[in-house]
Amino acid sequence: MIRILLADDQHLVRGALAALLGMQDDFDVVASVADGAAAVDAAVSLQPDVALLDIEMPGLDGISATAAIRAQAPAVRVMILTTFGRPGYLRRAMDAGAAGFMVKDAPPDRLADAVRQIHAGRTVVDPALAVASLSSGPSPLTDRESDVLRAAEHGGTVSDIARELILSEGTVRNYLSAAIGKTGARTRAEAARLARENGWL
Repeated sequence: MIRILLADDQHLVRGALAALLGMQDDFDVVASVADGAAAVDAAVSLQPDVALLDIEMPGLDGISATAAIRAQAPAVRVMILTTFGRPGYLRRAMDAGAAGFMVKDAPPDRLADAVRQIHAGRTVVDPALAVASLSSGPSPLTDRESDVLRAAEHGGTVSDIARELILSEGTVRNYLSAAIGKTGARTRAEAARLARENGWL
């Protein structure tokens, strides 16, 4: 049996996935959780064979949870299963140690096959996303520029962002200016939106 952990913050989606996977004779869904922190805890305590994680979850997102699971439970293979098929997300997920990346509208038989392949030690990536990721290249943003843009998404002032990230206001302005330039945006709100759409945040 392939023991599976599911993590998705949408209850209906999580339930549907559990039911779908449970129909496979060789699958056993051993845990179903609603956020990244719970996914890490379940992966460490239950040691499933494969963890299927959504990206956008409250608290710890799926990519951060992937990195934590790989660090704390290295035998657990992780696949990202998300609505958001963004090339930047794919690259970040693979960098975090994911063994697979699929979008949720994939046919059920393809999902089941992907789980089996990942359990067998292979890497499975949605082909269209792989091509898009290669053509778009890596994120142009540094880690600090990404941090500042994430903070800017909430609409705070430069002073608010500086206080939140424990930086000087001048440093925040410099990071915002660099991020705006790299994304080709006109404003920090547009830069944050473009970065989010590309999966860089």
